[in-house]
Amino acid sequence: MKHYAGLDVSLEETAICIVDETGAVLKEMRAPSDPEALAQALAVAAVPLERVGLEACSLAAWLHDGLREAGWSVVCVETRTANAAMKTMPNKTDRNDARALAQIMRTGWFRQVHVKSRQARLQRSLLGSRRALLNEMRSLENVVRAVLREAGLKLGRPARARFEARVRELAGDDAAVMAIVAPLLAVLRTMRAQLEALTRRILAVTREDATCRRLMSVPGVGPITALAFRATVDDPTRFAKSRAVGAHLGLTPARYQSGETDIQGRISRCGDELARTALYEAAHTLLVRSTKWSRLRAWGMAVAKRRGMARARVAVARKLAVILHRMWRDEADFRFGPAPAA
Repeated sequence: MKHYAGLDVSLEETAICIVDETGAVLKEMRAPSDPEALAQALAVAAVPLERVGLEACSLAAWLHDGLREAGWSVVCVETRTANAAMKTMPNKTDRNDARALAQIMRTGWFRQVHVKSRQARLQRSLLGSRRALLNEMRSLENVVRAVLREAGLKLGRPARARFEARVRELAGDDAAVMAIVAPLLAVLRTMRAQLEALTRRILAVTREDATCRRLMSVPGVGPITALAFRATVDDPTRFAKSRAVGAHLGLTPARYQSGETDIQGRISRCGDELARTALYEAAHTLLVRSTKWSRLRAWGMAVAKRRGMARARVAVARKLAVILHRMWRDEADFRFGPAPAA
């Protein structure tokens, strides 16, 4: 008889439920949220498990890899599918959630999530750390601007490297204002140095990675975009068709169809927001700043003339996702295409 297990993971403890192929609950228990502890708990049950399922969460990759190394057939379940099954339970408890996950494993009604490699997770963490630091710097800069405006001082838009000098130039004679902004400027100085350190680390990673170097041959695609795309896709073979990458990153229109109703909305914006934003910025650079002719840029500018620049950026971002994936899969260089005759 086949058996299946569901793991409802929380930060400290995991609820475990094991069912047989008829759906009957065989064993329920709890164990610390640690790969070794969970592997031991499953081994104590002393039944062969066909599948072990856990919902995608912040600990899922770590637990998935650890249980795989211990010899268990682990499946990471897509969150929306898991939640749909869990809502069938009258009461939401960890025990009931583990039961629902076990039944999902038994019936096969689930969508498996790709668990990224450790390298991709570290790359994603590097990009996320830089972005978080950049966002906090912007927040502090806005606080400084607000303090100066209260004193009637307009800062303007100085470059980040000149931000502190410009603030001191404007408010240097006002001791009361400087007493407020000086601590913020000291923090910004430290954050700017650390931002530069993270940026240098990203540049070093992309220089050492052959895939990133290949992706950066596309006009508009820089180190951050290349690394974000690489970390998000991780394994290009998991997409059978390159055009599926655009949908995976939320760059295709959402659709609602029911009977005679068929509504096509804006882009779905599902998937990795960091990679989607990076591709959108790369599309903007390609359309606005790039000077070298390419078939992709010509196509984007034609879209801009018909539909406007905002929609053209989204369309080019989606096209970039498809092109980058195909270049990665085929290990091919970017093709600019023949320039039109003068």
